[in-house]
Amino acid sequence: MRWLFVGLALCLVSPVAAAQDAAVVGVGAVLRGLDKINGEVRDLDLVNGEEADFGSLVVKLTQCRYPDGDPASDAYAFLTIRGRASNRDLFAGWMLASSPALNALEHPRYDVWVLRCKI
Repeated sequence: MRWLFVGLALCLVSPVAAAQDAAVVGVGAVLRGLDKINGEVRDLDLVNGEEADFGSLVVKLTQCRYPDGDPASDAYAFLTIRGRASNRDLFAGWMLASSPALNALEHPRYDVWVLRCKI
């Protein structure tokens, strides 16, 4: 009976371990910015540690990662976005390319999301 519980526990743990694939750090990322007022769309091509201005925002890419062995797959990037005038952080965290709304910038005028990592 005890071996049944051990076997069941191993079966439940193994899919979780397999779901955590190793990630590779890219050299940068391509982000897309949208100005919702005038409809401007601009791609931001950044290397890790670089900042770029988009409208009244300053967007900093700390790091971009992607699943090992599949660079065309889901990228995720650590971004810090601050208002240039207020100099306060409006967003700081990981943003996923496949689900940008999961952890999104909350701003009335601008949207910024991750497209892909640069290899």
